[in-house]
Amino acid sequence: MTTTPARLPHHRAEGSASAPPLLLGPSLGTSTALWDRVAPELSAGHRVVRWDLPGHGGSPAGLIGPGADVADLAGLVLALADSLSLDRFSYAGVSLGGAVGLWLAVHRPERIDRLAVVCSSARFGDPGAWRERAARVRAEGIGPVAEGAAARWFTPGFTAPELLDDLLGTDPAAYAACCDALASYDLRSRLSQVRAPTLVIAGREDPATPPAHAREIADGVADSTLVELPHASHLAPAERPQAVREAMRAHFAPTERGSGTEMRREVLGDAHVDRAQAATTPFTARFQDFITRYAWGEIWTDPTLSRRERSLITLTALVAHGHHDELAMHVRAAVRNGLSPEEIGAALLQTAVYCGVPAANSAFAVAKRVLEDMEGPDDVRA
Repeated sequence: MTTTPARLPHHRAEGSASAPPLLLGPSLGTSTALWDRVAPELSAGHRVVRWDLPGHGGSPAGLIGPGADVADLAGLVLALADSLSLDRFSYAGVSLGGAVGLWLAVHRPERIDRLAVVCSSARFGDPGAWRERAARVRAEGIGPVAEGAAARWFTPGFTAPELLDDLLGTDPAAYAACCDALASYDLRSRLSQVRAPTLVIAGREDPATPPAHAREIADGVADSTLVELPHASHLAPAERPQAVREAMRAHFAPTERGSGTEMRREVLGDAHVDRAQAATTPFTARFQDFITRYAWGEIWTDPTLSRRERSLITLTALVAHGHHDELAMHVRAAVRNGLSPEEIGAALLQTAVYCGVPAANSAFAVAKRVLEDMEGPDDVRA
């Protein structure tokens, strides 16, 4: 967790400080927790910075006041980026957080590299409805709007209690000021000014920002990609985290070139890398970044040795040290790199001479199981 100066929004930074920066903005009534099932994977290749709206999560309520607009919130994001020495960054935001990203892309294009707008809009409906909500929250507190939040945020049968708790803990005055910002926000006539490559994600069952709102953004932004998620409502990163992760990873992939991500996927396969990245936590994110950049971005991409040769060397090293889980993974990788079962068997037989018969015996058992799983027992002759 990061200690934040009083005049900046609270934020949480993950990933290597040298990685390309990616800021993540929240929806009205939520906190950085909205990105809990998406941010750890993204932090394997980016310096991910999640931020809280004023009066939400850990942000001071007094950062904005009555009559605030989206420009005020965008100013807070720029101040946060400046405090972190981020001159240019990619940005993704949900709902109001997405509106902030669009505002930045229109008014401060020199700061935005790539943009993702999630379950958001260029105009959030009738301004009068937002002013009425602001007045009600100022008079009655958060309770009345919290009562219907689950129906607005999630599809039937899904819930995320931690996000509903965040809403109940939101400062009413700051929430109302954010409603003021939504009431005055309208970028429909300026979408054509967005130059950043833009991903637009919509939940097909989102009543707050229906897919038609996403299509309007995608139609207005020249360099845009639209993804509509089935079985998703307004808080898609919480409800459909894997789908959101995959879409965002693909969109922000150009910032990962040279990090080894592509090589890692080519050698180990998408399924393995997806599992590894989905399991990434803030605790393991730096290690994932390390192996992606160092092992896959520097060693495996070195053209001095072929992938076949690297697989043979790797198998031998793993047998020598008894790393059987890693050995199973790299037997699969060896097949992907063009080695036949006979060649894998020959490499393991070589280890019997130089690493010992017991080590080779265990290695043959691991390889036999993996190859049978991959091709069927009739095809395994090693």
